[in-house]
Amino acid sequence: MNLYQIDNPNPNPPPIVTKREPACLTNPFCANAACDTSKTQGDRIAALLSQMTVEEKAQNMVDAANGVPRLGLPSYEWWQEALHGVASSPGVTFNSPNGSNFSYARSFPMPVLMGSAFDDPLIYSVASTVGKEARAFANYAQSGFDFWTPNINTFLDPRWGRGLEVPTEDSFHAQSYVANLIPGLQGGLEALDNKQIIATCKHYAVYDVETNRNGQNYDPTQQDLGDYYLQAFKTCVRDVNVGSIMCSYNAVDGIPSCASEYLLQDILRDSYGFTEPYRYVTSDCDAVGKIYNPHNFTDSLTAAAAVALNAGTDLDCGSTYLLLNASVANNWTTEAQMDISMTRLYHALFTVGYFDGQPQYDGLSWADVSTPSAQSLAYQAAWEGMTLLKNDGLLPLSSSYGSVAMIGPWANATGQMQGNYQGIAPYLVSPLAAAKAQFSTVVYSSGTAINTTNTTGFAAALSAASGADVIIYAGGIDVSIESEGHDRSTIEWPGNQLDLIAQLSQLGKPLVVIQFGGGQVDDSALLANGNVSALVWGGYPGQDGGNALIDVLVGKQSIAGRLTTTQYPAKYIDEVSLFDPNLRPSNSSPGRTYKWYNQQPVLPFGYGLHYTSFSYQWCSYPKDSYAISSLIGSSSAHSYYGNSSSVNDASPWITVSVYVGNMGSRSSDYVGLVFLATDNAGPAPYPNKWLVAYARLHGLAAGATQELQLSINLGALARANADGDLVIYPGDYQMMFDYDSCLTYNFTLTGEATVLTPLARQQASYTYTVPVHPQA
Repeated sequence: MNLYQIDNPNPNPPPIVTKREPACLTNPFCANAACDTSKTQGDRIAALLSQMTVEEKAQNMVDAANGVPRLGLPSYEWWQEALHGVASSPGVTFNSPNGSNFSYARSFPMPVLMGSAFDDPLIYSVASTVGKEARAFANYAQSGFDFWTPNINTFLDPRWGRGLEVPTEDSFHAQSYVANLIPGLQGGLEALDNKQIIATCKHYAVYDVETNRNGQNYDPTQQDLGDYYLQAFKTCVRDVNVGSIMCSYNAVDGIPSCASEYLLQDILRDSYGFTEPYRYVTSDCDAVGKIYNPHNFTDSLTAAAAVALNAGTDLDCGSTYLLLNASVANNWTTEAQMDISMTRLYHALFTVGYFDGQPQYDGLSWADVSTPSAQSLAYQAAWEGMTLLKNDGLLPLSSSYGSVAMIGPWANATGQMQGNYQGIAPYLVSPLAAAKAQFSTVVYSSGTAINTTNTTGFAAALSAASGADVIIYAGGIDVSIESEGHDRSTIEWPGNQLDLIAQLSQLGKPLVVIQFGGGQVDDSALLANGNVSALVWGGYPGQDGGNALIDVLVGKQSIAGRLTTTQYPAKYIDEVSLFDPNLRPSNSSPGRTYKWYNQQPVLPFGYGLHYTSFSYQWCSYPKDSYAISSLIGSSSAHSYYGNSSSVNDASPWITVSVYVGNMGSRSSDYVGLVFLATDNAGPAPYPNKWLVAYARLHGLAAGATQELQLSINLGALARANADGDLVIYPGDYQMMFDYDSCLTYNFTLTGEATVLTPLARQQASYTYTVPVHPQA
């Protein structure tokens, strides 16, 4: 007997995973002058560039960078995704079978659900976990070191197909979200030239519609640019040191974003300080090519490559930059301009150890992927964001309910729970599986599909439900309704789901409706139906979504999420154009977001119920009056995030606090929201209110009271003028606690209106090396 002979070897053995070698430890590149560690980093990059032809440089300015085979410089793929976990993308490889090394990664909820938790430390923890797992993949050549995440556009229009990818409709909330997300991903706030991974804030700028996204032009007011569209990008760049920015498909003020010197130079680099040698701009995929077609901004692809490079787009996700050798030959751009971008790209790769290695992070491996603590975090992120929209006392479900009917197209959801930009999860627990683990008897029928008029499944669903003690209907929308490239055409419940819910509600059984999906749907019929006992919004909850949902329904976790988007009535989409970028109400629009919408929403931004009741009392609050000069001129003021020596909108103002008392019999989390409003400070029209602070209490015991502290920065006091400058105006202000203003406090600002943070002015004209045709 031969002990070393295997008679039935696995025909598909797990892949052998080897650790990536730093480029300067590979042969023959290790002998290159670019690897001479006695030289400065800049000199090493210059030495490498001096050996490359123009064509070779062009081949390394696209996402599928070719390297330089004759020098031994390896190829590199720049396109990795990690929106809510390491995700399938050109640069990411998941091995098989499931369970082998690097066969899966933690799959967290979509950002729209995590945003509803209003829990910044949670966001930092999730991002740190994603960043660590991403770096482990990179260390073993399962991915690159840079990741094109997060999407930090705001959920402006409820029809937007990619709203599930972003946390909120509110610009301040988006700023706070990314202020915690980026340091978590990159390895800390001070991760400048030594990063865990390189994060990318996208899509810059004014991108929030999928319809005609490749060729659409938007002409937002400077006012909306200054206080809405650019806010989160400013935080990414100025305050938390993001390594990369992605320019968007659309045009702004007639100029495609990836060809806009105003966006990429005047604002991004000159104003926000995106100037360190390791920070670069990448295009969205084929956005450079789309400068030519469909934008028709240039007369050729070669000219499009030139204007994008000259404007400051360093990397082309696509192939248009392969034409840069012709652009240089035509004198439309220069090799020196290519070298500027190449230098940025290689400096960026130095920050993650691509050339020399990086002891701080090189030890991360498969053992650091999907750890027990990461699994627990994915579960926490799922239940914390879930939001209670209606409850007549049915929830949490009593243990006396022995039999449960799980009905609806989300009841047995698995992959649906991941949304989009997802990777391979280690497991997916459906609501049905979790219900079977919780209840003694569970019957299931889908009843209908997400978007159909076919009622053949109704009878089975009604039959299953009629014999149960309680009915849980799980439906809503999914990525067949909302997705990249596909906006919704209605914000009503799709198909015949409401018809099935209405029939279920006539069975005389307690009925809970779970609304899944990213964009809100008009729940008016469910809120008005007295036979619908409870309504919960569940978003896209990720790998542990089923467990999170059932645990919330039975009270193992006490629900406390808040809506981060306004739930508009269905008629809203007939009242405002999908392509209208203006937030303020007008004759052609009732206004956008809770700040400006001048009609009654179905449910407001910040709405969310609990399984208990609370009392509120101010603990600390503003003074009655402040001189604006003292706020701006305070020598103690500094950037909230520690990266600016001057006073600006991120500088701290005050911390207010509220005593929150749990008046019920059940422990609960609680999210506190602080808004400001004015009716005489600054230019009219005045917003309804605006969010300035939030924080989350955890596990407030029944009968207990806890102080909730909320830090407010100077930007809370600022509104944009016609030029987009953030200005602190004298006048009367009201501070309001929670969405329903259960506490208020009035104060006054005195003195002269003062610019806190200016917005760069557009130049009278920009010089192009080729004929260009701005869009009207």
